[in-house]
Amino acid sequence: MEENRTVSTIPLKVMSFNIAHGMGMDNRVDLERIAYIIEQSGTEVIGLQELDRYFDERSSFIDQVEWLSKRLGMYAAFGANLDFEPLEAERPRRQYGNAVFSKYPIKYVENHLLTEVESPFAPSEQRGILEAVIEVDGTYLSFYNTHLSLKEEQLQLNVDEILAIMDKSQFPKVLTGDFNANPEQPQLNRFRNALNDVFADVEEGKSFTYPAPHQDGIDGVMLKPITRIDYIWTDLPMPPKQASVIETSASDHLPIVAELVLASVAKPTKSAAGMRNQ
Repeated sequence: MEENRTVSTIPLKVMSFNIAHGMGMDNRVDLERIAYIIEQSGTEVIGLQELDRYFDERSSFIDQVEWLSKRLGMYAAFGANLDFEPLEAERPRRQYGNAVFSKYPIKYVENHLLTEVESPFAPSEQRGILEAVIEVDGTYLSFYNTHLSLKEEQLQLNVDEILAIMDKSQFPKVLTGDFNANPEQPQLNRFRNALNDVFADVEEGKSFTYPAPHQDGIDGVMLKPITRIDYIWTDLPMPPKQASVIETSASDHLPIVAELVLASVAKPTKSAAGMRNQ
């Protein structure tokens, strides 16, 4: 006789944030204010883009992933898309890429490097998507984090590659990142056909993420974001409870957060099963 299963829900608050190696609109590198924003948001799983590990003077040669992991008290995974020789022999390799931070244990990590398309009109930079399988209260979640190219031909190719990577997972999926594409760009249609954009129902002006608020250098007028290039996508059957943008000048992008709902299917306890069989 097949056992009935109890379906419950698990709330999960997630964030996507391009931190520009901690450099704010005031041109100061300050990881503490990045950590403070994450902490105050109450998010439990975070996808950050543009982190340095021992990169150079711009971030004081520190491991930003380790620093944030310790400061936040979270598990962390890192995917190096740029990996260079150290400037001095005794230093670690210089790395730059994406990271996932989680309140919950990270069970599996893989960084997938995406195909580059050479162009005489734009600089080349290796892109990747970081995959982390996270155990959230007994339920596994595939969490992906990426930072895509400005080049439209490469963007289209990388979108297809990402969907193929995600299709291999049997778990619920969340995809975060800086896609360097506004919602009107046709390259994102493939995502819309396969996933849910958690900001789809948010008023357009309230979902803009770039550039972060800053003063105009000529007349001092405060300029606000004019477009959305940062996203959270899911394949979850239940809609998000809430999606919003956090206003800050801690980076050139604004962080976005979403309150998601995971479905948890639990087997019945022995006592409950016994009661049904009596």
